[in-house]
Amino acid sequence: MDLDGYTLKDMLLTAVRAEIDSHAVYSALADMVGNAFLKDKLLYLAGEEEKHMQTVEKIYSEQFPGEEMTVPDLGIVPLPDLKMPDESVPLSEVLGSAMDAEMAAHDFYTSMAGEFDNPSVKITLTYFAAMEMGHYQLLEVEKENAERMEDYDDDFGMMHVGP
Repeated sequence: MDLDGYTLKDMLLTAVRAEIDSHAVYSALADMVGNAFLKDKLLYLAGEEEKHMQTVEKIYSEQFPGEEMTVPDLGIVPLPDLKMPDESVPLSEVLGSAMDAEMAAHDFYTSMAGEFDNPSVKITLTYFAAMEMGHYQLLEVEKENAERMEDYDDDFGMMHVGP
């Protein structure tokens, strides 16, 4: 991801915004799904995003001491949005969108790590990039499961009818 033209402040504020939004979506999705295993995974992802947000906020305060952080409504660096869908959108499509967002976060953190001189910040952001890839892989498995269930319901649409 090309981050030329963006300041460190822009990147950090975008990271915080993205983590806030991801936390909100994963939490809301967890409330919507009935599958207890998927619910737990979504709550896990929400917790991970919250921890990332807290760490990025700490990096911000270290980079810009005494400066109040004002998180924008939208990210400054363009990243794919992870938005809450309406109920008509198939779960597999929602998970696919989340996968796109996780891959973009991976690329973003990898590129952002190269913009910092502080070795500790570089290591942290590189670690975040690896974690985002792990989130991608977790979502990939769940998307494949959701697609199988959606296909099964299409092929055997009356399976839930009757006693």
